[in-house]
Amino acid sequence: MTGQITLTGLRARGRHGVYDFERERGQDFVVDVRLDLDLSRAAATDDVADTVHYGELATALVEVLTGEPVNLLERLADRLLDVCLADRRVAAAEVTVHKPQAPIPHEFGDVAVTLRKARAA
Repeated sequence: MTGQITLTGLRARGRHGVYDFERERGQDFVVDVRLDLDLSRAAATDDVADTVHYGELATALVEVLTGEPVNLLERLADRLLDVCLADRRVAAAEVTVHKPQAPIPHEFGDVAVTLRKARAA
């Protein structure tokens, strides 16, 4: 039974960005993640060990968000995808990284990058 686990609105403060002031001050980043995987075993056993533990996933994603800075959202999203695909049960993952306080000199609602990666066959 193919299914999805979705985690949305995960927020953490990071120091990512091209500009020095972004690295110095830091800013909030918001992440949405969707994992594609077979959920039949977890549905049958009702055991968290048979699925991706979304609490542990959130902690690992926050470690990346608050960790070593990168310049681009594209690179950050790729690092987050690596975390999602570290569990061999995940067939594919999609990550959206939002940067709501991006240094844009105009009024805007959001800026985000979305990457999707499937496990190699």
